[in-house]
Amino acid sequence: MTTATDGARMTITTLLVANRGEIACRIFRTCRDLGITTVAVYSDADADALHVREADLAVRLPGAAPADTYLRGDLVVAAARAAGADAVHPGYGFLSENAAFAAAVQDAGLVWVGPPVKAIELMASKTRAKELMAGAGVPLLAPVDPATAGEADLPLLLKAASGGGGRGMRVVRELDALPGELLAAAAEAASAFGDGEVFAEPYVERGRHVEVQVMADAHGTVWALGTRDCSLQRRHQKVIEEAPAPGLDEALRTRLHEAAVAAARAVDYRGAGTVEFLVSADGRPYFLEMNTRLQVEHPVTEAVFGLDLVALQLRAAEGEPLPSPEPPQPSGHAVEARLYAEDPARGWQPQTGALLTLEVPEGPGLRLDTGYTGGDTIGVHYDPMIAKVIAHAPTRTEAVRLLARALERARVHGPVTNRDLLVRSLRHPDFAAARPDTGFYDRHLADLTAPGAGRDPATAALAATLAEAVRGAEAVRGAEAAGGAGAVRGADAVRGTEAGRGVSAHRPAPARFGAWRNVPSQPQRKRYRSEPDGTEHEVAYRTPRTGIPQPYETPGTRVLTATPDRVTLEVDGVTRHFAITAHGDRVHVDTTDASYTFTALPRFTDPATHTAPGSLLAPMPGTVVRLADGLTTGVTVEAGQPLIWLEAMKMEHRILAPASGTLTALHAAPGHQVEVGALLAVVQEDPAATPVPVPVPEETA
Repeated sequence: MTTATDGARMTITTLLVANRGEIACRIFRTCRDLGITTVAVYSDADADALHVREADLAVRLPGAAPADTYLRGDLVVAAARAAGADAVHPGYGFLSENAAFAAAVQDAGLVWVGPPVKAIELMASKTRAKELMAGAGVPLLAPVDPATAGEADLPLLLKAASGGGGRGMRVVRELDALPGELLAAAAEAASAFGDGEVFAEPYVERGRHVEVQVMADAHGTVWALGTRDCSLQRRHQKVIEEAPAPGLDEALRTRLHEAAVAAARAVDYRGAGTVEFLVSADGRPYFLEMNTRLQVEHPVTEAVFGLDLVALQLRAAEGEPLPSPEPPQPSGHAVEARLYAEDPARGWQPQTGALLTLEVPEGPGLRLDTGYTGGDTIGVHYDPMIAKVIAHAPTRTEAVRLLARALERARVHGPVTNRDLLVRSLRHPDFAAARPDTGFYDRHLADLTAPGAGRDPATAALAATLAEAVRGAEAVRGAEAAGGAGAVRGADAVRGTEAGRGVSAHRPAPARFGAWRNVPSQPQRKRYRSEPDGTEHEVAYRTPRTGIPQPYETPGTRVLTATPDRVTLEVDGVTRHFAITAHGDRVHVDTTDASYTFTALPRFTDPATHTAPGSLLAPMPGTVVRLADGLTTGVTVEAGQPLIWLEAMKMEHRILAPASGTLTALHAAPGHQVEVGALLAVVQEDPAATPVPVPVPEETA
């Protein structure tokens, strides 16, 4: 079969996407618009995933772990041939920058929707790429040899030579920590990319992550499609991106565009790619890497330039030229926020479980890219990103405001997410003033995750209580209606039986006690715990003869309407609406400017729910990958010492000793699969030691 690499032209009719989730769904959307049949691949964990449901055809990859499924190029190629596909799109992540996979696709007679194999090889290793870029005149940060690094070289940034996404990346500020961090970075890089090579370079404090989208065809045309700023990051992974990058003067923009085009031409690039730069606080750019694939943040460029980058990728793969020698003119500003299932206040801890509701406002200038719908499950095997929300408007101020408001009004029920953090980040003075840098969350995370001004969980808990009271009253009335009919039928049956025995059928039926009421003299009370901060709220209410429950001892609050799923209150003269959704003991309350999650608490605590002091519990489902050297029962440990490493959702998490003392129990071993809350170990505190707060398990990346 003809491929685009030989310059010939052909037509793609059936495309397999060698990926999952949001990016697979996004590529399928373009394919539907172009009349291309779509093929999904899926692991056992993704059997009912949205990308499988949306595809025309789907092929199973047996297993659940990425190494057994989405990273098996031989299985993906076999799936493409089995489904009759004539082309493969890799998406991003997994095998998207694997030159051997690209070659295998072409060797199988399939079209590879990506750059030439040689270009991938040249850019696959960041160390080799930097050598190539130096020859092309692209500005670089000088590498540092870890073996000879000294105090003057600190801080250092360790990076995986292959792959991206923050995997295998560490900031080292003390020389004593360098050997251990090198080992940890290499181990994570080997696990994520199959290549443990890492390198070091100077870490630029308060630098900006600025990138240039390039698009090239096989006829010599290379477009530089503006700039993107991706500086707001956690764990070296992007959270909020925007186009164009704000605050760059025209000379710097031109220099970045020229460097990006030079990088693309240096490797004879085809298709979509991104050249990433670090811009120092004094405005000097340094080449970081070239991603030989589509980026997660590509929608902001699409919005500003009015393009479909996936359609252009397919067109380039078919051998077609770009529509014109120069790219279209940009218009307006676009901002993207990545909605993750994670708890930013607890070390960005990934979350899992059922995504009960996912509703994001629609309207002009708004776009949602997601791989989930309400009712899906967020599992432990893959990245915890739920969706990307994108806003486009004539100005940056308008785009930021539109995105913040859309996120604020979104209904996201299920695992804890970073939604509130995103809203606060977009409204933070530094971001509003277009002063982003990669240290933003290092400086502001505590403030951004603190209990928020303008939030009113107590009133939200009141609304939840009133809705619950109405729901309970309706259930009682329904039961009484059903019970009354049953009682009449039961009395008729008794009379019939007695008549058959010769007993008078006119004997009065037994009296029922349905007319008796126990009217409480005290108000009823309900307790809720706010999630995830754990604050408890107790709400008192009465239900008068009107049947509409009323708050007790809550001055300034009046109930206007109350149903099981919607409550309207007048609070200090202002009418407020509350949408209530209950899932078992978990209650979600959504307002027009905030969302709250509560757990309904029982009147009495179950003693079985208490955990022994010093217990180390798994913060999430995952796999135990290693233990601290020599860790066994009876050893002495120090407060804050890493004891157990847990791998979940493509990241490693350290479980720390909660206090100094003796390890009295160890229930974890490498290879063990554990569920959230599973007991891993117990540390008996030494009474002579100084008590310390129990630390939150932190992530190593």
